[in-house]
Amino acid sequence: METTREFLKQLGVEFSENGHRCWPDNLKARIVAETLEPGATVNDVARKYDLRANHLSSWRRLAKDGDLVLPAPTGEADFAPLVVFNTEPPQPVEELEPVTTAVEIVAGAVCVRLDSATPAGRIADIVRALEVSA
Repeated sequence: METTREFLKQLGVEFSENGHRCWPDNLKARIVAETLEPGATVNDVARKYDLRANHLSSWRRLAKDGDLVLPAPTGEADFAPLVVFNTEPPQPVEELEPVTTAVEIVAGAVCVRLDSATPAGRIADIVRALEVSA
């Protein structure tokens, strides 16, 4: 079983004689990116790499400020809806003559004509009345 030191050396971490670790920026960025995965916590990721959580949080701050470039996300991309609109001002609409339509209800020998301003509820009442009388 490999030790934490061996594991970190394989990732590219350099150790000084006094035990301090030097983390390459690309590794810092990969570790920060892990904290941004759904369900990941800073504490869990820090524990995985034998880091203090506040140390990892400082790397996250570097990334937020643009001083640490994170790798491109892998996997499926999330897409936002595209809204397209015309940037030109709308053209004035010519005044059209009002369209007059009639509603015609035919039940057997009975024909009822209503103008288009008749409320839908009133039309439904008339239809029900005609069904009962039929």
